[in-house]
This record gives sequence, C-alpha cells and structure tokens, in this order.
Amino acid sequence: MNVLIFNGSMDDRPVSTAGKLVGYFEDQFRQKGFTPQVFSPAKADIPFFDPAKNETPASVKAMCEMFCNAELQVWLTPLYHGSMTGVMKNCLDWLELTSRHGRPYLTGKVVALVCWAGGTQAMQGINAMDAVAKALRAWVLPFSIPVLKDHLFDADTSNFTAPYEQKLGQMVTLLADAKSRVA
Repeated sequence: MNVLIFNGSMDDRPVSTAGKLVGYFEDQFRQKGFTPQVFSPAKADIPFFDPAKNETPASVKAMCEMFCNAELQVWLTPLYHGSMTGVMKNCLDWLELTSRHGRPYLTGKVVALVCWAGGTQAMQGINAMDAVAKALRAWVLPFSIPVLKDHLFDADTSNFTAPYEQKLGQMVTLLADAKSRVA
C-alpha cells in the first residue's frame, strides 16, 4: 500500500527538521511493508494555483496523481504565521483538479498531521491542516503531533527525544492500522 509523506516545508535537506521527520516516516513505513513516497514542493515546480489556466502543468498532474494513489498520508509542516506553509496550502489547492474524479479530492484517504513550532503554538498548524484535509473529504487520524521544536531533538545525539520517538511510533502504528478500520 502506498503512503504519501507530504513535506510542506521548502527545506528538504536530510539534516533539517522536515528532512529528519520524512526520513523517520519513510523508514518506519518500509519496515511495516508499505511503499512510502515523498512529495516535497521544494523541488516540485508547482506554480501558484490558477483555476483559469487552460493547461495543467505536468508537475501538478504528477502531484495530484501521487495524492490520489496514496491511501495513507502524513502531512508535515512548520508553523508559519499561525498556519501551514503557503507552499503547502498552494499544493493542496491544486487538488481542486480532482473534483470531477469518481472519488474526488481525498475521499477515503487517511491523513496524519504533524506540525512543529519554536513556541507552543504548533496546534494552530494542526488545526489548519485538519480543516483542509476534512474539506478535501479525507479521514483525519484522531492523533496528531504538535511539536515543540526545542524538545524534539536530544541535544547530545541529534536523535528524537524519547517522548517524541514514542509519539511518532504511535502515529505510524495508528496510521498503518487506520485504513482497515475506515474501509
């Protein structure tokens, strides 16, 4: 089964917060026998959403196909001005092109949400993603991870701290089990 890991950050370096989270989810889902795919707008060349465009760019078609083919999804974003990143929202806006599909938007997909912030406001990003996911007809996993970035990594090892390692592992387990329950 395909799992889409949607990195809403423009920073997709392996040493970045987004890069480490993406790497973690890729590894964990592979170990469970899933096929993870990563979508990052940093290199995807997704233009600003324009519903009046006569021709859909190939990059947008490919992105929409990735979202439609993945039954399970993990959306990751840093908090930007009380919400998800603009580039992430722009990508999600392009899913409007799927409105006429037999299963429009993200109907029946299960989406897990992770947001990190320098302060304690990461839940605002979770709420923003939750609203969009539900508007796109996805099932949102009732376990999300708002991250206080200063507590995510162990200062000595740069690994995830034990509490966040436990939460991330729990999310993988719940998401892997969720599809059979929703179906």
